[in-house]
Amino acid sequence: MSEIAYLALFLAFIVALFSILASVIGARRGQPELVASARNGMYAICGLVVLASIILLYAFLRSDFSLEYVASYSSREMPAVYRAAAFYGGQAGSLLFWTLWLAVSGAIVVAQSWKRHRAMIPYVMAVVLATQAFFLLLMVFITNPFEKMAFQPVNGQGLNPLLKNPGMIIHPPTLLIGYAGFTIPFAFAIAALITRRLGDEWVISIRRWTLVAWLLLGLGNLAGGWWAYRILGWGGMWGWDPVENA
Repeated sequence: MSEIAYLALFLAFIVALFSILASVIGARRGQPELVASARNGMYAICGLVVLASIILLYAFLRSDFSLEYVASYSSREMPAVYRAAAFYGGQAGSLLFWTLWLAVSGAIVVAQSWKRHRAMIPYVMAVVLATQAFFLLLMVFITNPFEKMAFQPVNGQGLNPLLKNPGMIIHPPTLLIGYAGFTIPFAFAIAALITRRLGDEWVISIRRWTLVAWLLLGLGNLAGGWWAYRILGWGGMWGWDPVENA
């Protein structure tokens, strides 16, 4: 199954590159069929990334230590909830989790705005697709979450003990989903600059996206602060950290 998941990510990367070109060229040359193919490409990417994510989550839940990433961040003794949270316990899984929500967000916004923002949507798609392509590039060629082990260990290394806390279930996913959500307002802002549609219509359209993303990032920071003070033992020293101050 790991081969299927890697193939899904590879195909998603290829589709993303094609869809970027299709959306921009279609908009520039007035070819709506190209723009429509880019839209279909976004839906396909969403399906492929969802498939890869389900396979990785399943690998964690059944303790498939043939995968290096699973063996590095989970163990048989861990409760199922922490084995699931180990999905984003390392860099490769965090990238996949981020890409998952970016793909879902992109598919939703295209479905919502396809008719309402016909002039801007090709460039919105291009920005979202470029972001997706970057993450997919990293996973396909640099940090593959489906890398096979040379041999399968009896047990995995497990999460860092400090990560076996409810904060691990709340803090990372809220931040990552918030980051993915803010890509949508950014994409609309870039599209507005390119198309010179600088009115407030697109601002109204992204209001909910911005509020939800801001809420999630705020909750994520609050959960992270509680986690750091109460569990990780950082104490008041974190109060001088520029991340918290920001």
